[in-house]
Order: sequence, then structure tokens, then C-alpha cells
Amino acid sequence: MSFSTDDFAKALEQHDYSFRLGEVVRGKVASHSSDGVYVDIGGKAAAFLPLAEAAVGRVADLSVVLPVDEEREFLIIREQDPDGQVTLSIRLLEIRRAWEELAQLQEDGKTIEVKVSGVNRGGVTADVKGIRGFIPRSHLDERNDLESLVGQILTVSFLEVDSERRKLVLSQRLATQTASLKQLEVGQLVAGEVVAIKPFGVFIDSEGTRGLLHIKQISKSYVSSLEDVFKLGQSVKAIVLDVDEERGRVAFSTKVFEKYPGEMLERMEEVMAEAEDRAQKLAQTELQSGE
Repeated sequence: MSFSTDDFAKALEQHDYSFRLGEVVRGKVASHSSDGVYVDIGGKAAAFLPLAEAAVGRVADLSVVLPVDEEREFLIIREQDPDGQVTLSIRLLEIRRAWEELAQLQEDGKTIEVKVSGVNRGGVTADVKGIRGFIPRSHLDERNDLESLVGQILTVSFLEVDSERRKLVLSQRLATQTASLKQLEVGQLVAGEVVAIKPFGVFIDSEGTRGLLHIKQISKSYVSSLEDVFKLGQSVKAIVLDVDEERGRVAFSTKVFEKYPGEMLERMEEVMAEAEDRAQKLAQTELQSGE
């Protein structure tokens, strides 16, 4: 029984080539043209990959990036036309996967390095795996001369990764603080300065890490007025009471230095001068109690 050309055409029509928009397919590069690449994905017609969709960046030579017979995955960005041809993209597939990777990095609390590409009124921009990211001025270590940051490599953390809204917001300040937090241990002596005074305590900045010295951790005696005890810019030594890396918080204590309740309020200068010796004695006492 012979199998004519018409029979072959009918057989192709009966075959279900259900390539859907947004589907990832595997194909082999069949040939090149001046404006793109033809790819065999197993359909009744070769799929087409436009030059602009060949990569996230600019492609100078398609034959080098996508040589004939190369196999890889593609994203369908346009469904079949009347001739059965679909349109493919590598660029959008890589961007989709980049969003997934960035979301995972945010979930894991990781940091990445980015190159600053531009400046706008609110901060700076950076290219992250082909995605435009934004670093607000308030989340930069250098906030005055933003132009000087263009071209620089910054280590950043993630504030917002939203692929649906195409919104990627980064923070250098958070990354710096995270790195500093990893260097801190409970019981460690730190030196810093008072950067804020609140009704519930004072915030101390120690080498870029801001932590809270709660009013109840200042002295074993009652503190009636924080303004009478501390001034902005004042140098303070304290013991690390708690480090919460997940929430980016540090708690300090100075009352642990006291030889008697109220010593921090009455003789703070002396307590601060002896802070290192007192911290060592505290550590020895804890070590002996744990033996």
C-alpha cells in the first residue's frame, strides 16, 4: 500500500502539535537567517527565534551564540501562526529564571554583588542578571555623591523581589549590617556611639551595626531620664546581649558591668574606662559557671 504526499499531509494535520504560549520546549538549531534562527522543536514547521530574543544582552554573531545542531531550551512567546510556526525566546526564559533565582536568594537571606549602572532622583540603578534593580538613597552607604557610585561594585541584600510587577529593590545598608551582624557574638564587648535617644532606650552604632541599649539594660537601678544619662555622639562600650540575624536586630547591655545597682548612673566614665576588664571577668565567671 503506497503512502502519498497527500496522505503524509493529512497525517501531520491529525498529529497534535499543542505548543502553548509560555511553555518551555527543547529544540535544536536548524539554520540561521539575517534576523534570527530557525529551530526544530518537533512541530510541523520550524520555530523561529528573532535576533532580539537570542540573549539578554546584544548578540553580534548568532552562529557563535547558537551554532547549528545546538540543543537547548526555549520559551514560546507567540503561538502557532497559520503555517504552524511558533516564536521562541531565550532572553525571556533567562529573565524568568533570573527572577526565580533572585526570589530564592531573598528567601535564603543571601547577598549579591551588583554594578551600579545609573543614577536617578531617589537612588541608583544596577543590572542584576539582565533585570533592572533599584537601590534607594536611604539604603546606600554613600548618600551624598551618587554619581561617584556609577561603575562601582556594591554588595547588596534584597528588599523586594516581585516578578509580576517587575520590581527589584536592593539595599547596600542591609547587606553591610548583615555582614556586621555575622561578626557579633553574645557576650562580646563592643564600642560605639549614641546615634538616637528614644523613650525606650538608646541606639548605638558600632562599626556600621546599629543596636538597641534598652532602658532596662542600662542600669540595675531605675533610669528616670535618658537625656540626663546620654548625649548624641557619646562614646559607649557595651556587651552584646542578643543577635537576631533574621530580623537584623542587636541588643546591648551595660548594666552587666555594674558592681552595684546605679553605678552606671553615678560613675559612668569609670565604668566605661574599666569596661574591658569587667567584660573579661564576666566571661571568666560564665566559663567557670558552665564547667
